[in-house]
Amino acid sequence: MTTVKDDRRYAKTHEWVEVEGNVASIGITDFAQDQLGDLVYAEAEPVGIDVEIDDLVGSVESVKMASDLYSPVAGKIIESNESIEDAPEQINEDACGTWFVKIEMSDPSQLDGLMDAAAYEKFCEEESA
Repeated sequence: MTTVKDDRRYAKTHEWVEVEGNVASIGITDFAQDQLGDLVYAEAEPVGIDVEIDDLVGSVESVKMASDLYSPVAGKIIESNESIEDAPEQINEDACGTWFVKIEMSDPSQLDGLMDAAAYEKFCEEESA
């Protein structure tokens, strides 16, 4: 069973968003890492980049496929998790606890366009069917 946390919002491209104040931490969902399989590469975009919704904020590769991570919110990248480059397997071990970037949001109301945990679980069930 895929882990979906109630304290987050989710994008249809399988990114999770955890918000603290005006800062959104972005990672890939447990469902996404499970679909990808064992990750052999991961990278996050560097600090200082301004991003819009759907801009690239990271990428991952497994033995099966490569996938990009897209920003579910607009703002500026204020932290980048460089540890994922040296140890991409940490994403397989704890996708919900491994963030790629932290973004200072320019418009927190954009979170309203994302799914809550229940809607995301239903979305994943439909994709798996």
